[in-house]
Amino acid sequence: MKLDEYKTNSGEVIFYQGKPDFEILEELALGTGDIWHSSFEQGFKNVFPELVYQTATFFWYLNDFENLEQCVSWRVNPYAFAVRKSTWDRLNGFDMEYKNPQLQALDFGYNAVRNSGAVVLYVKDLFTTTDVQKINISARDRYTFFLKNFKLDHAIFMLYRQGFWKWKEWDAFFYAKRNFKKSKSKPIVKPKILKPIEGNPKVSYIIPTMFRQEYTLQLLEDLNQQSYLPTQVVVVDATPISLRDENLYNQKAYSFELIVKWQESKGSCRARNEAIDLCTGDYIVFGDDDIRIPPNFIENHIRFLQTNKAGACNGLDIRADHQKQNLKDLDDKLQQLGDKRWIAGCSQMFSNANSCVKSDYVKQLVGNDVNFDGGYGEDSDFGMSLSKIGVAVLHNPFSVNLHLKPPTGGYRFWGTQAKIIGKKRKTQPWELDTPVKWITPVPSPTVMYGTVKHFTPQQVVEYKQKHFFLYLFKGPKVTFLYRLLRIPYKNIQFKKSLFYAKKLLALGKRTQ
Repeated sequence: MKLDEYKTNSGEVIFYQGKPDFEILEELALGTGDIWHSSFEQGFKNVFPELVYQTATFFWYLNDFENLEQCVSWRVNPYAFAVRKSTWDRLNGFDMEYKNPQLQALDFGYNAVRNSGAVVLYVKDLFTTTDVQKINISARDRYTFFLKNFKLDHAIFMLYRQGFWKWKEWDAFFYAKRNFKKSKSKPIVKPKILKPIEGNPKVSYIIPTMFRQEYTLQLLEDLNQQSYLPTQVVVVDATPISLRDENLYNQKAYSFELIVKWQESKGSCRARNEAIDLCTGDYIVFGDDDIRIPPNFIENHIRFLQTNKAGACNGLDIRADHQKQNLKDLDDKLQQLGDKRWIAGCSQMFSNANSCVKSDYVKQLVGNDVNFDGGYGEDSDFGMSLSKIGVAVLHNPFSVNLHLKPPTGGYRFWGTQAKIIGKKRKTQPWELDTPVKWITPVPSPTVMYGTVKHFTPQQVVEYKQKHFFLYLFKGPKVTFLYRLLRIPYKNIQFKKSLFYAKKLLALGKRTQ
């Protein structure tokens, strides 16, 4: 494919197709992205919705975001886009096995975001062409995309959902199956070399904790050894009065301001929001109480965000084998990862165990949505909420933590009650005025709440279909009949989960 070239004032070569605004392109080349387009106005917004058959609702970028001048979007217009030459060369350009140029561009953008560690951005008015394209993705094109990118199971599921009685779907499926196979690996765009920290930004570090004071003290000592010290560390401790030792936290022992707040409310989201109110830093780092961090942890978060001119990042979380492992074990695990460690680009997740966000964006969101308290999914909700206000959340492989995951303690203490039924059960916050009695809702109502909050009703239906499809066909063959007979009960559980999710949705986002 022949592309035009533009050389920026800094000497970087940008390939482009169409007629970009070069002043805007100059500014973009100094920032976060690797690939840029203005495809929303050109007919590409939310095209290829069939991606839901593979990803269900577990991909932040399934839907394009609304009312933003710049945001992450993989839906590239083949006739109007720009890309760094280094990125184009690294990703080997468009896949020419697709005959459809539109699908070539969509495949390129999708894999850049999901697999190759590149950042693809929609930028309003970068390309001002008013030509609205008619998107023509045939059934054969759809199945070709699925067979080249996903396991066969996902194409079969699409066949089931699109209509297994339709000959056109079967023809397209067999055509793709005969001619294409899933590629073994995707090329990776190397992360930028980190620049030194500019200025003297203040950093606030938040630790919510419960029943884990010894782990919190261990983390505080790691923070005290940082090459770039936090300005303040805010500990919100929910350990009950009868089990806490208030004398353990010695503010004078640390080289930063230590603020300890004893939590009176319930929930990790409320704890983080209480801590956010006390933060004065330019950046806020979120951390769990059960992690170990190396001395360059905070420094690398700030260097990474400044180098990439980004507003938020999610660090690399490494699971420990047991609670006694230390930073030497972390080094060994990183050695074992090798080059697999070094992928940056658009994050596919967000973790409150290891993330760093400019405080302005945290305050723009006001804080965490406390509707998630007592359940799961608050991390992903916070990260996706950042994306929906136009923040490119990146994955930062330079800031690494060792996650100890002790079997007891932590805020999941309250969430364990969700598995109990009957009189011994303690009501969870998401139950509101309708306590669970004898049938537990599955999936977690707060996970379901995140789904109905961020995705369309039709996508929620597809989530349900995928949920039951996986339940039926991914278990052992010898128990298939048992699972089949349990479908009516599982359906009741799903409906109960959706019931609570919709009640939470009706309340709207709450931060207190």
